[in-house]
Amino acid sequence: MIAIVDYDMGNLRSVEKAFERVGADAVVTRDLRVIDGASHVVLPGVGAFKACMDNLERYGLVDTIIRNIESGKPFLGICLGLQLLFEESTEDGTHKGLGLIKGRVVRFPSNLKEGEEELKVPHMGWNDIKRKKDSPLLRGVPDGSFFYFVHSYYAAPEDSSVILTTTEYGMEFTSSIAKDNILACQFHPEKSQTIGLQVLGNFKDMR
Repeated sequence: MIAIVDYDMGNLRSVEKAFERVGADAVVTRDLRVIDGASHVVLPGVGAFKACMDNLERYGLVDTIIRNIESGKPFLGICLGLQLLFEESTEDGTHKGLGLIKGRVVRFPSNLKEGEEELKVPHMGWNDIKRKKDSPLLRGVPDGSFFYFVHSYYAAPEDSSVILTTTEYGMEFTSSIAKDNILACQFHPEKSQTIGLQVLGNFKDMR
């Protein structure tokens, strides 16, 4: 069973429906016993970094998330769920994250360009990924596949070995990470049609 952590932030139902489409038994929950009993844990997220951390603390979910990751079960962060894994974010000040991955979350520069074209922030829409290493999460996902993004901030890991894929948007940024049982993507697989479902199905099959 896949526990999708409910902390009042993010498109929880669309994540749940996407997992159902790949045959997963998924439930949206903040019940600590259900999360502890799950085989897989997913941390989605949409919104402001500090508000998300505040809600995780309010519902007593911080220790539960860390405990479940340390147990070795497969863990997937989606969008802000990736960013929360890092030590801190510079969104609207400096705010501490879960601290499970060394590095920080920073805003895209305001002068991004692709050739002569000025790029808008947030980075919104379809963009491709470039694989940096292998992972079961990307089984059957060709290098250069397109996924759906919506974000103004990106994670900058201290250790480049955790980077699973990068994406170009006026600069190269980390679009997914993999470290032991921790997997996380800046893009939204639940909004990325067939190729996104492949990623979620791969996660479901991980042990």
